[in-house]
Amino acid sequence: MNKEFLNIAIVDDNDKNLTSFKNNLSKIKIGTRIQIFENINDILNCINEEEYVVPEIVFINYDVFEEKILFEIKTNGRFKNLSTAIYSDRMSESEIEDFFIKGGNIFVKIKDDETEFKKALSEVIAINWQYHTSGLNKDNFILKIL
Repeated sequence: MNKEFLNIAIVDDNDKNLTSFKNNLSKIKIGTRIQIFENINDILNCINEEEYVVPEIVFINYDVFEEKILFEIKTNGRFKNLSTAIYSDRMSESEIEDFFIKGGNIFVKIKDDETEFKKALSEVIAINWQYHTSGLNKDNFILKIL
């Protein structure tokens, strides 16, 4: 697969988080195209439109997370190559495990240190890039970055 960038969706209503994401993604060597949604309903309405280009990864702030997005992604074949990442600074181990059991792929623990956040984002993007450019099977893909 010849691809120049990853399509990324971010679901978050916090301007500070969005600014941090944009700044850090712009510093990563792999090209990205970013779409921002304030809540789960906004992204669900958009991704269900036939002409919408489904992102390769969606990052969701735990504060706006709703399980219905995992159900929609896992039951709709159109989204089979979409990785779902959740980020938070306060999720418990049981909540993280439940997220993975229900079909989530990536958990990123948010830290105030921008260097650490950029490192975590770089890791997630690089791994997703490998999956999308090599055709690896994502059925059992999970990643936890603390």
